[in-house]
Amino acid sequence: MFKRLSTRLGLIAVITIVALLIVLPPVKLQMDNQLLQLDTTLGGYNIDWFGGKIQKDLRDFKKGLDLNGGIRIVLEADMSKIDAANRTNALESAKEVISRRVNLLGVSEPNITTSKVNDNYRIDVEIPGLDDITQAVNLIGQTAQLTFKVLKPEYPWSQDKFSQYYLNPNVWQDTGITGADMKGATVVVNQQGTLQQQNQPQIQLQFTDEGRQKFSDLAKANVDKPIGIFLDQNAAPLSMPVVSPDLAKGLTNDPVISGNFDFNTAKNLSIQLRAGALPVPVKILQQETIGATLGADSIHKSFYAAAVGLLLVFVFLIFRYGKLGALAGVALIIYSLIVLAIFKLIPVVLTLPGIAGFILSIGMATDANILIFERIKEEVLWGKPSNIAINLGFDRAWNSIRDSNISSLITSFILFQFGSGPVKGFALTLALGVIVSLFTSLFVVRTFIHLFKVGHTKAERKAVAK
Repeated sequence: MFKRLSTRLGLIAVITIVALLIVLPPVKLQMDNQLLQLDTTLGGYNIDWFGGKIQKDLRDFKKGLDLNGGIRIVLEADMSKIDAANRTNALESAKEVISRRVNLLGVSEPNITTSKVNDNYRIDVEIPGLDDITQAVNLIGQTAQLTFKVLKPEYPWSQDKFSQYYLNPNVWQDTGITGADMKGATVVVNQQGTLQQQNQPQIQLQFTDEGRQKFSDLAKANVDKPIGIFLDQNAAPLSMPVVSPDLAKGLTNDPVISGNFDFNTAKNLSIQLRAGALPVPVKILQQETIGATLGADSIHKSFYAAAVGLLLVFVFLIFRYGKLGALAGVALIIYSLIVLAIFKLIPVVLTLPGIAGFILSIGMATDANILIFERIKEEVLWGKPSNIAINLGFDRAWNSIRDSNISSLITSFILFQFGSGPVKGFALTLALGVIVSLFTSLFVVRTFIHLFKVGHTKAERKAVAK
């Protein structure tokens, strides 16, 4: 695959140009003369294609709390009244409720994680760009309450009405059925209906005996009308299932919610529903406000360190390996562009430890080249022609490169799996750097060597050209 040199060069060029356009901040280009009139912006794109189906904001990197400033709150969940088997689900339910509440603040990209320390269940809430900690604490600390509502009489149901009309919480009224009437919610697969309906995910509501009777009475009174399911009084409904005539005949089993669910959305909705069925009291263990000024200074120093590190590695490679080192240095620049572009695309939340992982990966990206170049030198010393030595150097260094990178990826996976917050950021940026370094070290550098015929004699250059 990609055996032709021109194909490999084209692929490298396309990837590099795309990565550069993604990484570039908005750059205004203006030109007005007799030959050319230009008024456009290069880089910093905010993609919105196909009516909003594909959206991607590439104007800036996504920054973590330590770089962007904001609020950090550590909560501890009281699990004393929750069965041991349900505590993990209860913690996830509390996390989902808090996520919804934080989103009501209108902030962008909050980071909310859960952890278990001995028998203590904790929720770590990081809200970048917010400085009113009192508002955040009051909102997050409210008790979650799942409620079922019906439309007020003055707001009749119509399938033809714009759906946004029914997302207004003021058009709904309470029915008296709450999360206290439920035991939980699970995702099930539809085994009935048409072929298109079969194997579609549904959400099964698990009511108590009394709750099942109350919901059955509610369904009988609202045939072909929606029942709104709410987690917050002032928020839009989580779901608006329409009562079918079969459901209105009376509940003998737990009812299900059908809709245009995929398995991920069904799972997320079931977690949110369990939040009302399994409310978990929380208390604040720690709260702090981080200023954005410190973050801006940290970003400046971190990228300055990355640039200096890249330059020093570049100088070392040229000093030690000459033309081969220069080609490896160019590949390092391409490597940096690709990694930063991936950070924007995913997007990766950049924190100080995450930037440290990126800087570390620059040095690690050089390891493979050094192994290859040293192997090439050995092959030349053993009397191999330089073109053959280069191919053998790449082939025979692969085992060492593979093993060292796999060990780094395993370490990154462990840190990401069991770490939290900044530790995960460090692990993710390091792992991405290791993966991209394999591409630049083995593919880009090798292509450049064949392109410029570095290390070949005149006879060997002619042979390579043929």
